[in-house]
Amino acid sequence: MDKETKGQFDRLEGEDRELQMEAFSQLTATVDEPVDWAYEVWDELLSWLTDSDNHRRSRGAQLLAGLAKSDPENRITADFPALWAVTSDDKFVTLRHSLQSIWKVGLAGDKQRELVMNNLTERFHNPAHKHATLIRFDIISGMKELYDATGDESVRDTALSLIDTEKDEKYRKKYAKVWK
Repeated sequence: MDKETKGQFDRLEGEDRELQMEAFSQLTATVDEPVDWAYEVWDELLSWLTDSDNHRRSRGAQLLAGLAKSDPENRITADFPALWAVTSDDKFVTLRHSLQSIWKVGLAGDKQRELVMNNLTERFHNPAHKHATLIRFDIISGMKELYDATGDESVRDTALSLIDTEKDEKYRKKYAKVWK
């Protein structure tokens, strides 16, 4: 890991919230592309998924999802249940941030994409939350991101099929607008 990236992780763990946010923003942008240092931080980020600090849980989930494309050993398939658990976090903001980034795991390969799509589809049908419409919107939006990044028609077909199952016309239109 280069010195700058190491510094971003150090700032992420610092006390200054503004520096933490800047560091997180930089790291998120960095993991949008494959990196060669994923395994240097993998286990630590994995441990963050169950940390008592919801900010750590959220950051850990978002960064691990981004690092999935930098995972030639396919660790993400074994670690996915821990990552997915954060998409049901008690803190709604943590739940949403992790859910909004989980689609990135699907960029790592066909097996990972299938894992993501199966879990997103199940959650769409059973959001089990008082803000179910927001969760469904995030799922449809994540599928759109995944489709845009991969061109995988099965992702598009699944998303449109899920939209068609929405009983409330207002929300069906809202979800469909994501795909226009």
